[in-house]
Amino acid sequence: MSETISGTISSVEIDALARAARAASRKTMSLPTATKDAVLAGIATLLAEKKSIIQTENKKDVAAAREKGIAAAMIDRLTLTDAVFAQMIKGVEEIIALPDPVGAIENMRMRPKGLMVGRMRVPLGVIAMIYESRPNVTIDAAALCLKAGNAVILRGGSEAIHSNLALAAIIREALSQEGVDPNAAQVVPTTDRQAVSRLLTQEENIDLVIPRGGEGLIRFVCEHSRIPVLKHYQGVCHIFVDKDADQEKALPIIMNAKTQRPGVCNALEGLLIHEVIAAEFLPVAARQLRQAGVAVKGCPRACALSADCVPAQDDDWGREFLALELVVKVVSGFAEAKAYIERYGSQHTETIITENYTTANRFIREIDASAVMVNASTRFNDGGQFGLGAEIGISTTKLHAYGPMGLEELTTRKFVVFGEGQIRA
Repeated sequence: MSETISGTISSVEIDALARAARAASRKTMSLPTATKDAVLAGIATLLAEKKSIIQTENKKDVAAAREKGIAAAMIDRLTLTDAVFAQMIKGVEEIIALPDPVGAIENMRMRPKGLMVGRMRVPLGVIAMIYESRPNVTIDAAALCLKAGNAVILRGGSEAIHSNLALAAIIREALSQEGVDPNAAQVVPTTDRQAVSRLLTQEENIDLVIPRGGEGLIRFVCEHSRIPVLKHYQGVCHIFVDKDADQEKALPIIMNAKTQRPGVCNALEGLLIHEVIAAEFLPVAARQLRQAGVAVKGCPRACALSADCVPAQDDDWGREFLALELVVKVVSGFAEAKAYIERYGSQHTETIITENYTTANRFIREIDASAVMVNASTRFNDGGQFGLGAEIGISTTKLHAYGPMGLEELTTRKFVVFGEGQIRA
């Protein structure tokens, strides 16, 4: 008799789901590009055709989230607006247009014995994606994994269950229309965390786990998984306004990074200002931020320079606010800014605003983050913005990917060898 997981799905059923994904992956790994692109085109078409049905299901999730008192930033992530729908469809179309990495042979070279040795890009196999809030991740993850020849198991958060099941139905329909095993993309049909725990024991059938959500979810996955995990604990992103910054350029960058979508991982959380320009620049920046509804929490020097700053508490430094809040610190120069980022950053996104070429190059060489930027908003650290199409997540670890994960990051490389009868002496 199977062990029941909250009366909704048994451990035996979770095991069967994982085995079905493994079986499907053995077929998807060699699918022609044309077939994979046809599946994705079907997903895009069905998204447009069934938009109202999916949005009706999404409204159930949004209403339940509001009843539970979930934060506005999280509800923003949860809501499938017309704009989000258009973005999802565009993302799928962009993935169709991208070159298929599977089967590409790289670095082919002749060895002394006449062997030709190279490396071929191949799918990872089965990917389990565990995520919160954002149902558009269901489409992004499925489209990317399928184009890269992988099977995918999708387990969204309880707050998006109706949306995710509706999206799963159209993905399976698109797969079936092209004669592809619909088990290549499955959504776990339960909200119970025990289902996640069971998935994380499936090392024989799942090759990689990608958690995407809050720090608590990611730590839970890392602590319980027998399968390799790509991590992204936090998005504690900073902007350092150097003494050689163009201050007129700096203000809109800061405002965009903090206020456009404060609840996302590439939003600005810490502002560092060089002491040489702090008296002139900080009061203007703090005023604009306050006028936009941002709570500006400053170090003693920042508070002395601007009445729009309130004293930061000890636990504010290095905090991922995911809200209209940020910390501001006046620093003595590059060295102090670097030391601060090393202590409080999360290796996600770091930006310098400067017109000094030497300082800019030092920043991009010495600052360790998945994306390091010069004179640009932290909000650009995104697979779509980097030309990857949609992304499956942003890795802040370095094995095997660092930064937004697109198609190539969902493959690995195997060695291929061409010989003419050579034997080893």
